[in-house]
Amino acid sequence: MNKTIVLIGYMGSGKTTIGNKLSSHYKLPFIDLDKEIILHENNPIDKIFKKKGELYFRKIEYKILSKIINNLSQSIISLGGGTPCYFDTIELLNRNSQIQTLYLKTNVNVLTDRLFNEKDKRPLIKSIKSKNLLKDFISKHLFERSIYYNKAKIILDTDNKSLDSIVNELERILT
Repeated sequence: MNKTIVLIGYMGSGKTTIGNKLSSHYKLPFIDLDKEIILHENNPIDKIFKKKGELYFRKIEYKILSKIINNLSQSIISLGGGTPCYFDTIELLNRNSQIQTLYLKTNVNVLTDRLFNEKDKRPLIKSIKSKNLLKDFISKHLFERSIYYNKAKIILDTDNKSLDSIVNELERILT
C-alpha cells in the first residue's frame, strides 16, 4: 500500500477507530482532522460551532485539510462526517492520485445505537432527546450526505463486522 487513505463516513461510522488500527497495521501516521481543527482553534468543536457557527467551522476544516493534502506524505486521515460534503472537498481528494478515499458505510440503526450514548459530545445531535428522533435525524442527514460519500473510490460496508475483519478486508482491497 503506497497511498494515503482518507476515511469518510457519517459520525459514528468508526473512522477514528479504524484509522488508528490501520495506522498501526501499516505503520503510518494517523491524522484525525477534528483533532487538527481543535489544535488550530484551541477550542473543542462544539465550542467552535457555538461561538462562530457551522460555516466558520467548515471553512477552517477545508483550510486545514487543504494544508494537510498540500504537504502530503503517506498517512491515514480521518475526516469529520460532514467534511466531504462541503465545498469541493470530495472532488479535491479524488483528483489526487496519491489519495485513496474510503467510505465506511454503516446503517442507520447501528449509527443510532452508537451515537445516542455519546450525543452530548456531538454538536449536530446534542439537543436530540429520543432515540427515535435521532434515528429520523440520521436517516435524513445520511440521505443528504450519501451523494458525497458514495463518490469515494472505495465503499466498504461495515455492518456486522469486527474491527479486525474490517482491517483484513481493507488489506485485501488496498494491496
